[in-house]
Amino acid sequence: MKRLREKFIGDKAFYKMLFSVALPIMIQNGITNFVSLLDNIMVGRLGTEQMSGVAIVNQLIFIFYLFMFGGLSGAGIFTAQYFGNKDDEGIRHTFRYKFWLGLIICIATAFIFLNFGESLIQLYLNGSSDGGDLAATLVYGKNYLLVILLMLPAVCIGMLYTSTLRECGETFIPMISGVAAVFVNLLFNYLLIYGKFGFPKLGVVGAAIATVLSRYVEMMIVIVWAFRHRDTHTYFNRAFNTLKVPLNLVKKFIVTGMPLLINEGLWSIGVAMLTQAYSIRGLNVVAGQNIASTINNIFNIVFIAQGDAVAIIVGRYLGAGDMKKARDTDNKIIAFSVLSSIAIGVIMFATSGLFPMLYNTNAQAKLIATHFIMVEAIIMPKDAFLHTSYFTIRAGGNTWITFLFDSVFMLLVSVPVAYIFSRYTSLDAALVFAVVHAFDIIKCVIGFVLVKKGVWMNNIVI
Repeated sequence: MKRLREKFIGDKAFYKMLFSVALPIMIQNGITNFVSLLDNIMVGRLGTEQMSGVAIVNQLIFIFYLFMFGGLSGAGIFTAQYFGNKDDEGIRHTFRYKFWLGLIICIATAFIFLNFGESLIQLYLNGSSDGGDLAATLVYGKNYLLVILLMLPAVCIGMLYTSTLRECGETFIPMISGVAAVFVNLLFNYLLIYGKFGFPKLGVVGAAIATVLSRYVEMMIVIVWAFRHRDTHTYFNRAFNTLKVPLNLVKKFIVTGMPLLINEGLWSIGVAMLTQAYSIRGLNVVAGQNIASTINNIFNIVFIAQGDAVAIIVGRYLGAGDMKKARDTDNKIIAFSVLSSIAIGVIMFATSGLFPMLYNTNAQAKLIATHFIMVEAIIMPKDAFLHTSYFTIRAGGNTWITFLFDSVFMLLVSVPVAYIFSRYTSLDAALVFAVVHAFDIIKCVIGFVLVKKGVWMNNIVI
């Protein structure tokens, strides 16, 4: 027992260090997701069609977010290790590389959605019309999508700065900018969705405008802060003096980072395909899963933040060449993430029936949402382990392994299971959802072996 405590339980100094990194991320994500809940409720009170149309588009936009996250995180592995090695010029090179990659992703996203957006939305509207009007849902989704695309440049530049700051251990300012953004979003949602205080009543279009405004506010806060603090955060000095990145580094970033970009992109596409499989059961399932997903995002902020902490803290130790400290820290973060998720999952399960009552939708959609929330509560410890394991493997630059571990498993196992059970059985959507996640036990075993063997313990900046 003593050895287990020493291996998996840290001292006060360890948890102080962990929470100094993770707590600002938890606060930002917590406030962001809470306001997203309020945002979701505001749209949900317009009706099932409006809520479902917005939910479908947000599922598609989620693919853009994860392509951005994956692309920037690939170079971010180097940023964290350059920072641990005190190499400002290396950080500048990753910063410029991120800029070009983000620009390419934005242009590609805009092209796809402007040309194929309607067809993509319709993929989710081939099931039963129980609970609403499919044609109306399509119209609301298209209107929301056309406005939301205006936020792409702001998301790109905002993530460029916030990802770099986080990888260099500065999590407070990204938290402040994120908090400011969500309150701007909440305020303008209220004003523009319902037409309060003389503002026009725009419904789902108002919700989209509010989101766009909030992203530009977030971007401006972090840019201004970085400019004013470039004397202390010296890696921002001369960051845009040139946009050139040495070819040898571009090759290095691509070799390490491209699998991560592809992984995050394919994984998000896999999630969208899973959601589409569940939507075969009807519009009530689209609405119910949207409610459950929004609630789940609030409860999972603890283990999500600890995944980011693994990337930052363990990446820093790997860059400094302290492999023993990296392994010890990683064991303790994973253990804390799983244990805390058990406690949080119990609370989530006990309150699963309360949250759907906040929505202006029918009783069947609320019941489906409750069932999805129950399943999500039960599987939370599993998700916590997989999330921190993924970031552990990624911290050492083993992005090809994470590619196989994450998106390949999703596309070769999870998606086919969802397809078969949704189309060839009469199981409720929440039970199909549970079956899909039950297959993740295979992934947990693989993750455990990879973390224990230490395949991730690499310094990639020497």
